[in-house]
Amino acid sequence: MSWDFFVPVCVGDLVKTGGINQYVVQDVVSPKQLPSHLNSFKAALRSQGPLCILEHFDTGYTVLQHCHKVDMSVKEDTLELLIQGQCFKKGKAAGEGLLQWDSERETVLQALTQLLQLDIRSLWSLSLVEEEFISCVTCCCYKLLENPTISHVKNKPTRDAIIHLLGVQVKKYNHLLGASVKVIQLLQHFEQLSSVCAQAVSVWSTEYGVKAIVGEVMREIGQKSSEELAREGSGVKAFSSFLSELGTLVPDTMIPNISVLLTHLEGESPSLRVAVCEVLGEVLVRVLSGDGLDESGRADRDRFMDTLQEHLHDTHSYVRARVLQVYTRIVNSKALPLNRYSEVMGLAVGRLMDKSINVVKSAIQLLAAFIAHNPYSCKLSSADLKKPLEKETDKLRELRERLQENAPEGWDLSSRLAGNLGSVAEIGCSAVRSGLQCLGPDQDTSEIREDLPSTPQKEGAGDGGKEGVEETELKKQEMLLQYLKDTESFALQVERAIAVINTMNECVSVVQEAVQFCVTVCEFSVANSLTGVRKMLPLVWSTDAAIKDAVVQAYRRLYLNPQGDNTRAKAQTLVDSLSELMVDASLGTIQCLEEIVQEFFGGGSSLQSTVVQVLWERFTGKRETSSLHRRAAVLLLGMAREVVLSNLDTLCSVALGEKLTEDLLLFELCKVIELNCLPQQCKGAPFRLPQDNQLFTCLTQAIAEGVVMADPHWQSFMEQAVRLLYFLSESPDQLCSRLLQRCSRLLLDQIAEGGEMLANKDVSQLPGASQDSEDCVSLAQLLSLCGCVAFWQVSHLERSVSTELRRRRGETEEREEKAKVPSRKAKVTANDSSVEEELGLMGASAEDTEAELIRKICETELLAEENLLCSFLPLLVRVCSSPGRYCHPQLTTAACLALSQYMMISPSVCEEHIRLLFTVLERSSLPVVRANAIIGLGDLTVRFPNILEPWTQNLYTRLSDENPAVRQTAVTVLTQLVLKDVLKVKGQVSEVAVLLIDPQTHIASLALNFFNELASKDNAIYNLLPDIISRLSDPERAMNEEDFHTIMKQLFSYITKERQTESLVEKLCQRFRTAKTERQWCDLAVSLSLLSMCERGLKRLQEGWECYSDKLTETGVYQPLLSITAKLRRGAKPQLKVQVEEFEKRLTAVHTRGLENVESPEMEIKLPEEAGSSQNTTHTPLPNKGRGGRPKRGERTHV
Repeated sequence: MSWDFFVPVCVGDLVKTGGINQYVVQDVVSPKQLPSHLNSFKAALRSQGPLCILEHFDTGYTVLQHCHKVDMSVKEDTLELLIQGQCFKKGKAAGEGLLQWDSERETVLQALTQLLQLDIRSLWSLSLVEEEFISCVTCCCYKLLENPTISHVKNKPTRDAIIHLLGVQVKKYNHLLGASVKVIQLLQHFEQLSSVCAQAVSVWSTEYGVKAIVGEVMREIGQKSSEELAREGSGVKAFSSFLSELGTLVPDTMIPNISVLLTHLEGESPSLRVAVCEVLGEVLVRVLSGDGLDESGRADRDRFMDTLQEHLHDTHSYVRARVLQVYTRIVNSKALPLNRYSEVMGLAVGRLMDKSINVVKSAIQLLAAFIAHNPYSCKLSSADLKKPLEKETDKLRELRERLQENAPEGWDLSSRLAGNLGSVAEIGCSAVRSGLQCLGPDQDTSEIREDLPSTPQKEGAGDGGKEGVEETELKKQEMLLQYLKDTESFALQVERAIAVINTMNECVSVVQEAVQFCVTVCEFSVANSLTGVRKMLPLVWSTDAAIKDAVVQAYRRLYLNPQGDNTRAKAQTLVDSLSELMVDASLGTIQCLEEIVQEFFGGGSSLQSTVVQVLWERFTGKRETSSLHRRAAVLLLGMAREVVLSNLDTLCSVALGEKLTEDLLLFELCKVIELNCLPQQCKGAPFRLPQDNQLFTCLTQAIAEGVVMADPHWQSFMEQAVRLLYFLSESPDQLCSRLLQRCSRLLLDQIAEGGEMLANKDVSQLPGASQDSEDCVSLAQLLSLCGCVAFWQVSHLERSVSTELRRRRGETEEREEKAKVPSRKAKVTANDSSVEEELGLMGASAEDTEAELIRKICETELLAEENLLCSFLPLLVRVCSSPGRYCHPQLTTAACLALSQYMMISPSVCEEHIRLLFTVLERSSLPVVRANAIIGLGDLTVRFPNILEPWTQNLYTRLSDENPAVRQTAVTVLTQLVLKDVLKVKGQVSEVAVLLIDPQTHIASLALNFFNELASKDNAIYNLLPDIISRLSDPERAMNEEDFHTIMKQLFSYITKERQTESLVEKLCQRFRTAKTERQWCDLAVSLSLLSMCERGLKRLQEGWECYSDKLTETGVYQPLLSITAKLRRGAKPQLKVQVEEFEKRLTAVHTRGLENVESPEMEIKLPEEAGSSQNTTHTPLPNKGRGGRPKRGERTHV
């Protein structure tokens, strides 16, 4: 049977009895029965699908009939059921059908949108769409927006459909006010909807033309008071995000109503202040920018700029950081007026000193944007700008004088200029800017002046053309000069920023921003930019992968991505830039750079082979280059490891040939060869070259010839060359023995030649002092060579020879093990274990035998009469013990260092000459000798600690040396000895503590590092503190009170454990008994006040009352102890606070009236009476007379 459904003209037609097989409503239920009928409808929909509507049509009609009487929830549920019924698909199970709602929802929403766009007023009797119908649809839309996943990407079609459906209702059905109120409500309760609401308002105002909705929502937010916002909580964050998002979407629409938001800039919510500032930033970037603004637009722009500048000093660091980011966007968009560059730049430099790391980061990013988008010049060097600025200043002065001379009487030059200067400046600004983009220090500015536009002339401006031309030139000159001044001011501010940021490379939190800034300023050739680039280089060793990658990428950008027309030009540029970086670079800098360059050579770059070719050409001399660049070429070749080993003979023939005697280049070559041979040494048998190898021949010849030459680089070359001889030669002892003979012979020949000249010529005509000086220098170099050979001979025996003996023994044992009879496998397990133990003992015994052999060689053979080293030891002793006779500084220095190296050979040599070396340390007038002696004694302490132990005090004495270099060397050596547990830490560490206030900042930092490292050892500083206090407060030292306080404040900062504090209180109290002077009492009291006192510490302080109570009349003792009570009172519990107050009263009483008056018998009677009157109050107990009655609790009574 088929049923017919006639579209009703009005709602009442559905209840009229129609024809046969026509749908009509049979039963209209009451509103109270609707919930049960709806539940039945819902159950039928789940079980039967959409066809159940035929049975439950009356329920839907009843809701429509009683629309004014039923609850809104009933109407929403009914509409939801009807929509679900439409979305079912045939052939699906009931459970599957419900799941289709998510996919069909978008279709329904689009259908509703199309429906509402039609003229549906005829469906209502008064041709007016009822508000209930609109509310029903909008409530469903807002209900859908409350879905937590509505903002996800997968729900974007549904979200857009809802926004457009609401947009139609806002535009056609007067839903504007309702929508604005609902947006505010959604933001208050659903923080995640901020971006959705911003998108919706943006669509309604742009696509549907309802711009008033933006103003309504802004007014609703602007009218929120601080109290309301404080109660809202998450709503404030939603408002802030909404405003920021809306500002990016429709900034122009927000301008008319932006004043209602400015009140929140004075509010307490930081997030709202940030949101308003971000809105202002978007308006400035996208609306109020450019040169075409009218007077009102420029006024708004200036007002908004002033507002942003004020909040660069906001009380909240989050606001300051975000405002700086807003300025970064403004600068990147080139929307900042030129007249504000200097002011904002100065504020950004000031923010570099902010306490907040995020603010500092944002300030660095803003400064980098300023430099990258600066309107002045591509080279920002104030030094380069001085010459053009002076030149143009002189020209301006000449033009003014000339024009003033030719001017008629009563003619005002300044007023004439003021008339047109503003308009000319606006027109000519771009011309000056383009002309100055690449202005260098030697370039002429006449071309720039020609590019400036001509000045518009007023009628009657002058009588003649010449006067008008001169006036025009004057105005152009003033513009050019002003622009040069602005450029110089900008460059100076950038240099100020560099000076601050260069100190931040050690701060991990801002290091990435600092690295990027250094790269930017380096690209703009700012003065001192290379300093920052070099300072950030050690960060290549950072454990943080992000920091390391930032540094590597920075160096690639600056040095490893060259520009050029072809591969050869690019390689040449790359080598030039790297060479400039390595000139005068320290060893640490070169090691860091090696890490980056090796990545380049190992990365398979297309430039790699060409770069190596260019380096070889520089090294071999095919291309003319300086000696420093040749040195850089050697170092860069050494970083390409595979190149050196395959071309070792070429390196030797070129660098060590007859034509080249540059010791600095030889020094670098020796290092390169050693570094490239090191991996070969680690693989099995040692990598050694025969004695007759060309490398050793050239090295020994260069060393021998340099002994009798005064070359400042010879010493470093000799040390590296001797090291390489012992590192690679098969028999380095024989090579060095022949080398010493050869050098001695050359020196004797030089002395003999000098004697012959003296005998053959008139003495008065000879520069005798000069000849003696040359001989002394040569002798000093020979003694340095002897000491270096002695040192490396010992090292060779104990490392290379000993390692080789162990290797050979291991091979022998392995062969013997393989050659043993197989019957050994049949032995029992017990016998196997005993054999293994025996073999273990044999191995240990063999190692002891080898060590004993090496010690015997050092003791008996190295300084035997037949050994050449023995011949120089008496000469060393003679030079060191006769400073009056051998007074040449270089000779004395070399002899002292060589003697310390000889003493490394054996304990007997060390014991024999130890007193002489310490005498040189104490009595030498040369700081370099004292510093070298400290270094040598440090090495001897490591090698022979028992011999040096009685002399430890003499080493600590050098910490108070008058020369800063000696103090620095002493603290460095002692730090290494103490931290490596070579020296026992004793009271002499007080000398290191004194260096905490050293006038030389680098020495003070070394001392601080010493205590920082020492604090990591358990209880080290805690055990030393009493002795340090006693030594520093000694009257004989007479240390300033302020200095003592500074030192103690640093040392007591390491005492963090409660037990240590408690014990130190007791120890320091006991020290009051042995202190003899008032100054010592005061120092002990100050030390007590620096402790982080707790309740147990107060108890110990009270128990030690009798130790210091008789000293309380001294203000220097009373005030520090009184400050302890003030610290304890903060945040103390009531019971502890009572004890503190009682203790404070006792301190004050004794200080004002004296101990005898306070603790008289009458006072002892009075106090118990007071105690009886307040039994519930805890009082500090009075100490018993005499030591016998004081509770011990197991602590020591004295230190």
